[in-house]
Amino acid sequence: MINDIKNEILRLKKEKDVCIIAHTYQGEEILEVADYTGDSYKLSLDAKKTSCKNILMCGVRFMAETAKILSPEKRVVLANGDAGCPMAEQMSREYIEKIKKEYPDYSVVVYINTTASLKTVADVCVTSASALKIVRNMENKNILFIPDCNLGGYIAENVPEKNIKLLNGGCPVHAQITADEAKAAKCAHKDALLLVHPECKKEVVNEADFVGSTSAIIDFAKKSDKKEFIIGTEISIVEHLQFDCPDKKFYPLSKKLVCDDMKLTTLMDVYSALKGEGGLEITLDCDTIEKARHCIDEMIRLG
Repeated sequence: MINDIKNEILRLKKEKDVCIIAHTYQGEEILEVADYTGDSYKLSLDAKKTSCKNILMCGVRFMAETAKILSPEKRVVLANGDAGCPMAEQMSREYIEKIKKEYPDYSVVVYINTTASLKTVADVCVTSASALKIVRNMENKNILFIPDCNLGGYIAENVPEKNIKLLNGGCPVHAQITADEAKAAKCAHKDALLLVHPECKKEVVNEADFVGSTSAIIDFAKKSDKKEFIIGTEISIVEHLQFDCPDKKFYPLSKKLVCDDMKLTTLMDVYSALKGEGGLEITLDCDTIEKARHCIDEMIRLG
């Protein structure tokens, strides 16, 4: 049955000129029918470069918005319209505009995990993979980094020449992990390296053998000559690495590392969206697209 659905998805996307892009936090069955997989920024670039006129995003809303910002001429549909991101939705544009007035000499750096609306008031956008390089390359010494204070703290520690102000925001999935859990995982798997995402708290990052973005964690595990790894990011990455590296062992840092919003999208959601019976089309006004595009263009220039 599942193979029949997959085959029908492959037929429909070709028939309807649809490019399916899927974030690496999606399930293996969805990655198997996708044209492109990766992190949020890579997917946006993939959506831009494809010749298809229609994009089906398997991820969360801010990712679909970013794809629309970079490809306004294309029709972008989010496979499951209820898939949001708690971190992306933590801070409003109005709130940050108020903060900017209090710190007029600060450049606003937004994590890509933010809404299109919030990107309109930013000077530059960053990903977890590019943040250190971009912040170092910025002319302004004073940086307001939003919304993730854990990632921002990691940047501040590694780019001490910058004066970085943080607000109280972040990924609730990564932020819930404790140092005790990290220590317990290392004790349970003594031969394994601990790889964690910088959205985790500092005390968890301090326990890690490697700190990096999701894509960096995957690359490190694949290229390492070590055979066992504890994965400190969304639990789906454990499964993907198990498929990609059957000769190695992978363990989740915690069973709590589950993004409920990412898990909302099912293979049947993809099928229904392709049939025109589901999904949510992303629409953004021209002013939002133009203003939000500025910080993304700056990311490309500085990165």
